[in-house]
Amino acid sequence: MPALDLAQEELGHLTPEAMTEVATALELDPGYVEGVATFYSLFHLTPVGKHHFYVCTNLSCAIRGSAEIVRRFRETTGVKAPDEVTPDGLFSYEEVECLGACEYAPMMRLDQRFHYDLTPEKIDELIADRKAGRAAPPSPAATPPRERGGEAPPSPAATPPRKRGGEAPPRKRGGTTRKKKADG
Repeated sequence: MPALDLAQEELGHLTPEAMTEVATALELDPGYVEGVATFYSLFHLTPVGKHHFYVCTNLSCAIRGSAEIVRRFRETTGVKAPDEVTPDGLFSYEEVECLGACEYAPMMRLDQRFHYDLTPEKIDELIADRKAGRAAPPSPAATPPRERGGEAPPSPAATPPRKRGGEAPPRKRGGTTRKKKADG
């Protein structure tokens, strides 16, 4: 997968020639490599924009406004459908399932960086930055989360969950409590 990711980053999408080259370099069957490329939604077999917005629209993100995020992206860029690229080749988008950061919903991936707690204004800012050539570098693993419109580390497990209205009581496992037998 990392080899396919590098090829896609260099070419903008995976061509049959690129997949064959990856298969040859890794001594794998070309059909296997193509199977991997077609299975994962982060790989593209057709051109996408230089800045491709992967917007999570799964349950948590949907509840917290991902439809509004997609709508703002479409209005701001003029892109009407997920398979469309802006005439300047800069922007495209895709609605994806869970990206693994439900506690920071709505969220998305853009330019190998995860963006959390999105607002329509944050989408405007991200688009304006990309139009001006100000793309952020890849996200370091230790970046702390920021409030509304900020960025967090790529692994939600690396950050304690954000509190919303207090902490839940500790859970009991299996419904029964076991007591240790006293020595003696």
